[in-house]
Amino acid sequence: MSRDTGRFTVLHVSDLHATESGLLYDAVDGVGRLERVADYALATGITPEAVVVTGDLIERGNPGAYRAIAAACERLQDRLAAPVLTVLGNHDDAIAARMLPGHTGGHTASHFVDGFRVVRLDSRTGSIDADQLGWLARELTEPAERGTIIALHHAPLGSPLPTLRRQGLRNAEALLDVLDGMDVRAILAGHFHHGLSASVRGIPVFVGPSLAYHQVMNAGPDAVAGHDSPMFSLVQFTGEGVSASAIALHSPEPLFTQPIIRSAQKATHVS
Repeated sequence: MSRDTGRFTVLHVSDLHATESGLLYDAVDGVGRLERVADYALATGITPEAVVVTGDLIERGNPGAYRAIAAACERLQDRLAAPVLTVLGNHDDAIAARMLPGHTGGHTASHFVDGFRVVRLDSRTGSIDADQLGWLARELTEPAERGTIIALHHAPLGSPLPTLRRQGLRNAEALLDVLDGMDVRAILAGHFHHGLSASVRGIPVFVGPSLAYHQVMNAGPDAVAGHDSPMFSLVQFTGEGVSASAIALHSPEPLFTQPIIRSAQKATHVS
């Protein structure tokens, strides 16, 4: 874990779009894919300090899916021995979502994990309301030991996709004004269904890809296209900075496989 390796690792998951029937577009099992994230982490030896899910837990109009999501989050937490922290997106139902772990008393909160503060914000409406902004300003007055991670659904910037260019947080400037000069190490978001890394006012912003479907860039200026290519992100914080890597759940056939020769000093590829 982080104290031993010097890294604080977050599994960043987004946009499950779970349905009451179990399958979105007769193909996508959002809850099952959340289980597969745990399978991947355990198989590869990833030991996250936290799992952050940045919204659109359900497909709009499917509040009955929250029961399965709640159970899946609890299993994920048990299997990875790390807290699973969820925020709501524009497809989510504020009332039905109160059955989720951590949402009984509301959808905004701070969590302290190994010296980091993870702040959950509610941007279901496409913006952060004045009450949340006031609470956040007060919360950030006291710095966390290792810094703060902000988690919300709508990123404080637009997508390079023409059709999603205006789909970022509507009052991004108001949020960034609150974060300016504070101990924020990164902002984690979702909504775009494609990965995006940026820096806004010096704060790293990582938009996680979707577990449900991936939106490609070449669908044209007036269309979006969802492809069955589920992904999540591995976000790692160190004393020097932060990095994010997209990880695909679907694995194509390898072009080649070759052994790695390991020694105590180095690892080399056989060519």
